[in-house]
Amino acid sequence: MLQRSNLKCMEKYKTSIAKIQRLGSFGYKFLSRSRLMRELGDAHKLDDPNIRLTLCNNNILHWIAYIRGPENSPYEEGIFVLNITCPPDYPINPPTVSFETRCFHPNINFQTGEVCMDVLKSNWSPAWTLSYLCRGIIYILSDPNADSPLNCDAGNLLRSGDVLGFNTLARMYTIDEALEEFPI
Repeated sequence: MLQRSNLKCMEKYKTSIAKIQRLGSFGYKFLSRSRLMRELGDAHKLDDPNIRLTLCNNNILHWIAYIRGPENSPYEEGIFVLNITCPPDYPINPPTVSFETRCFHPNINFQTGEVCMDVLKSNWSPAWTLSYLCRGIIYILSDPNADSPLNCDAGNLLRSGDVLGFNTLARMYTIDEALEEFPI
């Protein structure tokens, strides 16, 4: 029964995508804008003390996210600023996300702020929303993957077992670079 229901949902999804593809770029832009407008409304109602989402310069394709570092991590008590840019065919394709706040983490490029997450590449699904994506980023802050580093120094510290060294550097950058509270 559940499999049949999942198959029906998948068929509806494929049919919707086919209709949008027939409409060409207009279809993608319409889907993207309506989806992002809904996400904007949801962001204003979001009752998550760890995430704030807002538009950048009233551009529906460009967002700023503020995320609170997870408890019991070197990022605790820091508020990190993320730059999120949605492509015109969002949610068919994933947004690009980068940290504006410098963050010492193996899955975050220290220079560019680029985030390494499977969901931003090959595992993207239109079911993801920007708020869920922010929750995923908070999760990787608490559970770094040293085997897939964008920051080799951070990855090497963790792979060599120098957790104290990693935590000390990550904490130092959190204190120096992160905001202490959410902007109003």
